[in-house]
Amino acid sequence: MVEPAVTARDEILARLRTALADDPPPVPVPRGYRRVDDRSDLVAVLVDRLEDYRATVHHGIDALPGLLATVDRLAVPTDVPPEWLAGYAGQVCRDAPPLSPAELDATDAVLTGCAVAIADTGTIVLDAGPAQGRRALTLVPDRHICVVRADQVVGLLPEALTRLDARSPLTWISGPSATSDIELDRVEGVHGPRRLEVVLVGSGA
Repeated sequence: MVEPAVTARDEILARLRTALADDPPPVPVPRGYRRVDDRSDLVAVLVDRLEDYRATVHHGIDALPGLLATVDRLAVPTDVPPEWLAGYAGQVCRDAPPLSPAELDATDAVLTGCAVAIADTGTIVLDAGPAQGRRALTLVPDRHICVVRADQVVGLLPEALTRLDARSPLTWISGPSATSDIELDRVEGVHGPRRLEVVLVGSGA
């Protein structure tokens, strides 16, 4: 009887099994960290973090018309709420069929909602859900106007994770896109929008 040839892969896997066979059982990882933030000023904390990241914060849906008045070509997801565009006189570029990178680059701004905002880190998360669109829609235009409802603001990362599906294409935004070189010279707009404007709406906003 001819023994089957042993491949390099087989040998590597066999060595791994041998090495792991003597390992002690895994030690439980302590999960004693905070999971819920019960502070009453979460929106104020979020505003503080956003402004520290050099984002611009506006309060109330009534701020939208003034912001959009400075935009000639506006990219939006297909399901953008009509009331967000009330009174807008510029060109609405809906992402259906999907706008090309060149078409997105030619817009002045993009208007979206979000899935959740984390006060403690000043992070806004998009998951391609309602009023958010696909990832490219918010990464190519130079200016991102994002509507955040007060009931979407949570205090801590663990709280945010309970509202998100890890299988969704998640985009995590902590201020305008920025990076720096070895001499710490700040450059904005390299990996995404150079300007982030957040419109907070709802109770507490």
